[in-house]
Amino acid sequence: MRRILILGSTGSIGTQALDVIRANPGRFEVVGLAAGTNHEAVAAQAAEFQVEYTAMGAVEAEQLVRDVDADVVLNGITGSVGLGPTIAALETGRTLALANKESLIVGGELVTSIAEPGQIVPVDSEHSALAQALRSGTSAEVRRLVVTASGGPFRGRDRASLTEVTPAQALAHPTWDMGRVVTTNSATLVNKGLEVIEAHLLFGVPYDRIDVVVHPQSIVHSMVEFIDGSTIAQASPPDMRLPISLGLDWPHRIGGVGLPLNWTTATSWTFEPLDDDAFPAVRLAKRVGRAGGTFPAVFNAANEQAVDAFHEGRLPFLGIVELIERVVDAHEAPTALTRESLAEAEAWARRAADALIEKS
Repeated sequence: MRRILILGSTGSIGTQALDVIRANPGRFEVVGLAAGTNHEAVAAQAAEFQVEYTAMGAVEAEQLVRDVDADVVLNGITGSVGLGPTIAALETGRTLALANKESLIVGGELVTSIAEPGQIVPVDSEHSALAQALRSGTSAEVRRLVVTASGGPFRGRDRASLTEVTPAQALAHPTWDMGRVVTTNSATLVNKGLEVIEAHLLFGVPYDRIDVVVHPQSIVHSMVEFIDGSTIAQASPPDMRLPISLGLDWPHRIGGVGLPLNWTTATSWTFEPLDDDAFPAVRLAKRVGRAGGTFPAVFNAANEQAVDAFHEGRLPFLGIVELIERVVDAHEAPTALTRESLAEAEAWARRAADALIEKS
């Protein structure tokens, strides 16, 4: 029986993880729960799963990781505040089921230098798909990674048509039900840029061998192309319980977690190239990823400020990525990459972004 510690237990990832655990009572034991501010929900979860140890906020969550005896830490915290718990999980030797992509992207080499091979199991659907497909060959046999994108609510539109986009339109995602920041990131494709950085850090494939392709049906979650010309794709209906279940018990599969595809009815899957002019976020993210150091932290922090400003009516939709690029261009990286230098870079990026927003 695997002992599971869930961070972000009241959010989308956490509640779906508890669904998986609830359906498999002899396979998992929940030993700890952490959330942001919803005390009542955490208390109800702790009562249901007979959990003794709980925490509120990222600081308490990090301490909980260090104190509680767990086999797997599922980090479903939102935002870069998840960095501390991610580092704690790795330093204590736990398997890290990572849904908090920001902690890996922001932490970069600081996180990967701590992680043992195979210690991080990705929970993002795209990276879980890549991890599954990569089992079909050795690292030397991989030609490229292909990360799929739904294209968001503005797929197929040119740059000129995006000038008057409203927050309500940006939140109308065609496939996934996500929070405000992630849904907006999907509309700008900043989310896909972050996922490209994450793929590089997880699997060590250079940026020039990581591609993004638009796949509006969201059935093929990502693909791996091998040197012999074959491509292995992971396909399933869009349901996060599948990658969550793999994160909890990697590399083992759990029966009945999700519904399989229906092969008895006619269906079509389409793939389209990414329009870098209308959606330049992926191109910028690759540049930021190559720069490394604190640049991804600056990218992420500037984006969060820009998204807030967009929803408050202080920045146009196209201004989000434009603002991120201006902040990245102004950044001067410190000589050492530490938790302190990352925090300082993030704080600087937020101040720089806010100053530019005020002038816009």
